[in-house]
Amino acid sequence: MALHAVAGPRRTVSVLAAGLAAAAALAVFTVPVGTAAAVPVIPPPAAAAPTPPVVTAPPATTARAEASDLVPHPAVVAGPGSIGPGTVTETTGAGLCTAGFVFTAGERTFLGQAAHCGGTGDETETDGCTSDAVPLGTPVLVHGRDGTVTGTLAWSSWNTMQARGERDPDACAYNDLALVELPAGARPSVGAAVPFFGGPGAVRTAPLPAGTPVYGLTNPPGAGGVRTVGVRAGAAAAEVGGGWGHAVFAVQDGVAGESGSPLLDAQGRAIGVLSSLTTTDDLPSIEYTDLARALDYAARTDGPAGLALAGGPAFTAAPAGVDPRALATPAGPGLG
Repeated sequence: MALHAVAGPRRTVSVLAAGLAAAAALAVFTVPVGTAAAVPVIPPPAAAAPTPPVVTAPPATTARAEASDLVPHPAVVAGPGSIGPGTVTETTGAGLCTAGFVFTAGERTFLGQAAHCGGTGDETETDGCTSDAVPLGTPVLVHGRDGTVTGTLAWSSWNTMQARGERDPDACAYNDLALVELPAGARPSVGAAVPFFGGPGAVRTAPLPAGTPVYGLTNPPGAGGVRTVGVRAGAAAAEVGGGWGHAVFAVQDGVAGESGSPLLDAQGRAIGVLSSLTTTDDLPSIEYTDLARALDYAARTDGPAGLALAGGPAFTAAPAGVDPRALATPAGPGLG
């Protein structure tokens, strides 16, 4: 699949994932970092102490918890790792994406990505209840900073919704989360920290009012296809899909391959994962699947038992060494 942008109030497939699956030898460089949800957050291990007005969203069309005392084993390192948020994933038979957050379930470790990262149709096939997708068990190459490991597609909202015959149109359009299980040997290389910003500290369950500052990652391809993770700052535009998603205005446009990347609020809480793009005649937006809803859906259906968000280090909205201009939020309707 390839990114398809359409002028006007349309949501275009966020193959912010796909279209790039043919990349053979991919070099990836990740820049290291420095109200309660039903799904718990893993508190950072004790030894890990890192240094360092109203907008209406355009109509839909797709571009392809509070910390608890539960500490599943193994506890993921809170700081940066070779594998973690911002890592490029390559799903066999589908395309490239950018990993969101790290999760565990008992002794199992997962990287989150968008479910449409496993989609096999074109950019117009955006309904998770009807779009073709690779099966569970499909190999996923995880291109860490220090090398590549092979993970496995372990759970996908698209596969689950299709198996269950989901009929909620908002869920079908915006419930876009998948889990890539990492091999046991890769665990020492996994870090929960979101590059530059730190976090996550919890899953945000509160509404996201228009104008709320938000923070995420860019991952554009450079010369020779090399991808370098950068910062994205923006402002919430509106809830979409009945609360299943959030539209965000940002200075940096979304590009193919960024699907699945994380979004945080100013308290470092995990808001969601990048799902799609909307093009308009004035200001395009980026749409993120609401993580709290997606995790609740996994818990209520066939997601891994005991699934928990891995907690990262302290969050900062002004990372050291980052040009403040890169953290500027756009002016737009209702945003100043």
